[in-house]
Amino acid sequence: MKLIVWLGNPGKEYASTRHNVGFLFVDFLREQYGFESWKDSKFKGMISEWTHNSEKIILLKPTTFMNLSGESVVALMNFYKINREDILVMSDDIDMDFGRVRFRDKGSSGWQNGLKSIISHLGSDEFARIKIGIGRDDRYAVADWVLSKFSTTETKNLQEEVFVEAGNLVEKWM
Repeated sequence: MKLIVWLGNPGKEYASTRHNVGFLFVDFLREQYGFESWKDSKFKGMISEWTHNSEKIILLKPTTFMNLSGESVVALMNFYKINREDILVMSDDIDMDFGRVRFRDKGSSGWQNGLKSIISHLGSDEFARIKIGIGRDDRYAVADWVLSKFSTTETKNLQEEVFVEAGNLVEKWM
């Protein structure tokens, strides 16, 4: 069994923001691969399931705010007895250029509070992650930038190129 976690903030006001690129991507991925519809879970998140090569894959979209994501992730991991080697976390990265996609087997959280929460709750940074660059605009405070919405051009680029590349990385990881 594998777990794929998508970091973002709950609520309509955050739906299309840069910080929620992980949520935007998981919706794209769920449609591409035919995962089940989202359902509420007791793990402080929405889950969707799929079977790939006889292995169950669980998507988790935490419904906690990003800086509390570790609570949801660890609760689900403990319930299903999922090992760290079998989780993949998807997040945004302000220090990467917009649209850049990167896979890592392990590493620090950087500035990303969702990753910090997961590392803290797991007691380890040894889990796979895919980061999508959202860029940085120095004209804005960091909080204002990550909570700003993507432009129409950026959204099109995400859907036509970035999410396809990230999807290929997820497929290789599975």
